[in-house]
Amino acid sequence: MGRKITLASGSEIRAQLLQNAGVEFDVIPARIDEDMIRQSLEAEGASPRDVADALAEFKARKVSDRAPGALVLGCDQVAEVGGEILSKPDSPQEAIAQLTHLSGQTHRLLSAAVLCEDGKPIWRHVGTVRLKMRDLSNDYIDDYVARNWDSIRWSVGAYKLEEEGVRLFSRIEGDYFNVLGLPLTELLSYLITRKELDI
Repeated sequence: MGRKITLASGSEIRAQLLQNAGVEFDVIPARIDEDMIRQSLEAEGASPRDVADALAEFKARKVSDRAPGALVLGCDQVAEVGGEILSKPDSPQEAIAQLTHLSGQTHRLLSAAVLCEDGKPIWRHVGTVRLKMRDLSNDYIDDYVARNWDSIRWSVGAYKLEEEGVRLFSRIEGDYFNVLGLPLTELLSYLITRKELDI
């Protein structure tokens, strides 16, 4: 058995995925200004994929710099529709606006993960999922946000597929773990190849 992973994220779902997969880890959330970094990258013309990857690397590096010898996992997820990046909604009104914008459209979720060791990236992956949202009525969107705000406020696109949000979609193409914000299969394959995990 190899080293314990350090998860540079306070995400409960990512922690649950690692725990369920039998990966030993501890949690040290990275403290970065995600909005400022995202806005700076977008101003420079970075693609949504590159934004997700860069944010995951920022988080991993931040914690890795303070944890010599540790394998630090940074993650980020962005939703992209028509080239526009959607962030976590700041208010119920913003969640309603995001869902209204996504209604009837196909958008992408980009889930990035970067492993750092001694402050340097040693592995990275960005998983992509395409999701087709049903045509939603304004009344349903309002009710959905009112019922689920405490949960969806932490989710890009203002929905959670592992909860009632699955009803919003008619088609999902891609790995379910990427929907949840962690390219788990690819991460496990790398850790097994490195002999950090037994198989």
